Amino acid sequence: MSQLASDRRVRPWWTAVVSGMASYIDAAAIVSFGTAMVLYQAAIGLTPGEIGLASGGLTLGIAFGAIIGGRLGDRFGRRPVFTVTMVLIIASAMALAFAGSFPVIVIAALLLGLGTGADLPVSLSTISEAASDDNRGKLIGFSHLLWAAGIIACSFLSEGVASLGALGAQILFLHIAVVAALVLVGRLTIPESDTWLTARDERRRGIKTVRADRASVKDLLRGSYKTPFLALLGFYALTNLAANTGGQFGSYLLVNAGGVDLQTATLIGLPFIPLGIVGALWFMKIADSSKRFTYFKIGAICWVVSQLVYVFFGISLTTAIVAGLIGLVGSSFASEGIMKVWTQEQFPTLLRTTAQGTIIAVARLFAAALATVTPLLVAFSPSMFYLFLAIVIAIGCGIAWKVFLTRDRHDEFDTETQKDLEPVGA
Repeated sequence: MSQLASDRRVRPWWTAVVSGMASYIDAAAIVSFGTAMVLYQAAIGLTPGEIGLASGGLTLGIAFGAIIGGRLGDRFGRRPVFTVTMVLIIASAMALAFAGSFPVIVIAALLLGLGTGADLPVSLSTISEAASDDNRGKLIGFSHLLWAAGIIACSFLSEGVASLGALGAQILFLHIAVVAALVLVGRLTIPESDTWLTARDERRRGIKTVRADRASVKDLLRGSYKTPFLALLGFYALTNLAANTGGQFGSYLLVNAGGVDLQTATLIGLPFIPLGIVGALWFMKIADSSKRFTYFKIGAICWVVSQLVYVFFGISLTTAIVAGLIGLVGSSFASEGIMKVWTQEQFPTLLRTTAQGTIIAVARLFAAALATVTPLLVAFSPSMFYLFLAIVIAIGCGIAWKVFLTRDRHDEFDTETQKDLEPVGA
C-alpha cells in the first residue's frame, strides 16, 4: 500500500452512507421530476411536448453523466468528482425550484441529470474501495436500499404537495437541494480512495502492476475484461427494461390494458414497499457469501416467470399481485444489486468507474428507447409486449449466468496488485 494514505482512517459504513446517498438523490430526482412537471404545467403553462423534452433531458443527462463521471473518476480521482457533482446537483435543483420558463427548466433538467448520473459510478467505487472482501457486497447493496428510500420518501412527499401548485414543485426540488447540500458536507469528511491513490502513484512511478497499467478504455474490450464487461452491459441493459417499465408504466398498463381504476392501480404498489426493503436487506446478507450465485439463478428464473404470468393469464389486479411477488425475487437477486457488486469486483481501479458508468448509461438509454414506444406496443398486444420482456430478460440473465458461473467469485481487488504480465493487445 502506498504511503500516501497510510495514516488515514477509513470508515467503511460512514463512507457507504454518505456516498450511497447518490442513489437516494438519483431516485429522488426521477420521482420528483414527474410530479413537479405536472404542477408546473398549470403554473408556467408548459405544453405536453415541453414536458416530454424536459423529461428526456433529465434521462439523457443521467446517461451521459454516468459515462463522463465514470471516466473522470478514474482519471482524476473519486473525491473531486463526487464533490463537483453535488455542487452541480444543488445548483440545478435550485434553478428548477425557481424556474419561470421552459428554457430554464430544460437546461436545469439536463444539468440535474448530468450531476446525478456522474455521481453514481464514482460513489459506488468510493464505497467498494473503502470496504473489505468481507463486506464489499453488503455495503454496495446498502446503496440500493438508499435508492429505495429515495423512491419512498419522494412518493410520499409528492402526494403531500400535489395540491400546492408551483409551491409543491418548489418543495420537491428544494428537498433535493437540501439533501445534496447535507451530502456535500458529509463528503468533505471522506478522503480520496486509498486504492485509487496507490494505483495513481504506481502509474506515475512506472510500477507495472495490473491496477496501474490497465487504465485505457480500450482495455475494457480486450483481454480478461472484455467478457465480463460485455456480459454486464447485456445483462443490465436487458433486465432493466422490465424494471423501468414496471416503475414508469405500472399504473398505465393496469388502467389501459387491465381495466383497473386509477386509484387502485396507484395503491397496489404500497404493499410491495416493505417487501422490497426486505428483499434489499436479504441481498445485503448474502451479497458476500458463496450462496449469492444460487440466489441469482433463482432470481433470474423468477424474473422471467413474472413476465409470463401476464402472457398466459392476462393483465388484471390478481395477476399484477402474483407477478409482482414473483418479480420481487428477481429484482432483489438478479438485477441492479448484483450488477453493481459484479462490476466493482471485475475491473481494476483505474477502469472501475469507467466500466460502472458505461453500464449504467447504456441501460438508461435502452430504457428510454423502449419507453418511447411502450404505449404503442401495449395498444397492439399486451401479451406480446410481456412476452418480449420475458425473452429479453431470459437473454440478459442467460448471458450473466453463463459468464458468472465461473467468474462470480473473481475479485479484482485480490489480483490487481500483481505484476502486469499480460500483453496489452491480448
